[in-house]
Amino acid sequence: MVILIIIIFLLFSSASAQHKESELFDWVISESTKAIALNPNSAEAYYNRGTAYSYKGQLDQAISDYTKALEINPRNAEAYYNRGTAYGKKGQLDRAISDYNKALEIDAKYADAYYNRGITYYLKKEYKKSWEDVERAQSLHYQIPPQFLDALRKASGRQN
Repeated sequence: MVILIIIIFLLFSSASAQHKESELFDWVISESTKAIALNPNSAEAYYNRGTAYSYKGQLDQAISDYTKALEINPRNAEAYYNRGTAYGKKGQLDRAISDYNKALEIDAKYADAYYNRGITYYLKKEYKKSWEDVERAQSLHYQIPPQFLDALRKASGRQN
């Protein structure tokens, strides 16, 4: 089902298809809800519904579903990562960092988690920690957007 969400997102990511995209995420929410009714212990169904809610900007629902998925499967690094991202979007930066930390405890090579934690540290003006995470993400072959690197250099006073 995770692959289905990614395919849907890629196929319908243009501005002209936003309405169809919303309908598709509504469908994913509906199907995931049905799956949960059949199996209330399906971490995947909660995760998928949380992801759809997140794409729709319904962050509280997404956080709730990611939390339920993690109660069922506490070793799901992606659920911690995505819940951290939702917390970050809500401005709950310490909670976001906590979830990125958990994701990285599970998967120490999770480059996206290093990058997002680096952004979160940047937002907290903890530039040394931000640089450490950016450099770790780069060492894992993550392509850091040049705009972010420029902003981090400027904010931190670092030249390289």
